[in-house]
Amino acid sequence: MLLEQLLSSDRITSEGTKVFSLEELQKATNNFDQSRVIGRGGHGTVYKGILTDQRVVAIKKSTVVAVIGEIDQFINEVSILSQINHRNVVKLHGCCLETEVPLLVYEFVSNGTLYDLLHREHDGSSLLLPLSWEERLRIATEIAGALTYLHSAASVSILHRDVKCMNVLLNDSRTAKVSDFGASRLIPIDQTHLVTAIQGTFGYLDPEYYHTGQLNEKSDVYSFGVLLVELLTRRKPIVQNEHGEKQKLSNYFMSAVRERPLEETVDAEILEEGTQEGVLCMARLAEECLSLTRVQRPTMKDVEMRLQLLLTGRRVAPRARRDEGAWGLRCEAPEEDRHAGTVPVAGQHGSRQYSQEQEFVSSLRVPR
Repeated sequence: MLLEQLLSSDRITSEGTKVFSLEELQKATNNFDQSRVIGRGGHGTVYKGILTDQRVVAIKKSTVVAVIGEIDQFINEVSILSQINHRNVVKLHGCCLETEVPLLVYEFVSNGTLYDLLHREHDGSSLLLPLSWEERLRIATEIAGALTYLHSAASVSILHRDVKCMNVLLNDSRTAKVSDFGASRLIPIDQTHLVTAIQGTFGYLDPEYYHTGQLNEKSDVYSFGVLLVELLTRRKPIVQNEHGEKQKLSNYFMSAVRERPLEETVDAEILEEGTQEGVLCMARLAEECLSLTRVQRPTMKDVEMRLQLLLTGRRVAPRARRDEGAWGLRCEAPEEDRHAGTVPVAGQHGSRQYSQEQEFVSSLRVPR
């Protein structure tokens, strides 16, 4: 009933989200034939379908168990995606309300996930697919653009709450599409945060959100910082250190910034292709996103602008500092950009300096 009200509103239907009949979707998937399955997970199965107008779509069919506990998430995803129109956010075409289990109909994104591209071996071999520095930078910029749109350009601020590589789909040209809005939340314009039950993926979860239950846009910024480190290092969000112990990639990276040479930390492939200044500036940006307290993280708009500068080849000027640890560089915008106010490169609250003393003090501010 809620979905019927939602989808019958003029605002929603004018943007092309429709209610499909079960017959349409059965025909599109050859009656949900197993040969049409393109993905499976704990929450359901995804089928490739072809509609009568020849559009290729992905049809997500939730499991009965998932429906019982997650009908609110299903309604939430339809509500949010129906309001979004952005080239780097997966498009929702509609849903089917006739079945016991919900059916969602999305645009078909053909090339798997960013997780597949970064971490899964190709054709069972030990070789990973090539991924150039420019491509990594472009993908990061596209994801940042989508999150900036969600936070500040949509009609109401949307917090994704589960930013991770597996929720970034790639099309044939490896254009990024942010997906999976079941955990997302809307923030009214007069509020700075929401108090919610903790939800997210271990390895990506904002530590301040974990300790306080207060969700705001900087929680997405932290998760994006982890994603940046994955692009830089080609390591998974949970890694094994030299002692055989598992630790979060974010913790490993923050230690490496202080203690290890650059070439021992980032993926060798990008060191061969990218300039050292560019790689260092992306690493510095990731470091700021991973600040323990939110006030020290940049906004997604700031992050996107800084990535755009790197992507367009407007190389930033490195400046040596004594307290920067093993890498010893800080990134700044070209002088003409700083004078023009193009981008606050150090983040809206200044650059994050990770000496051990400062990190200890920062950690004390986070409630335990």
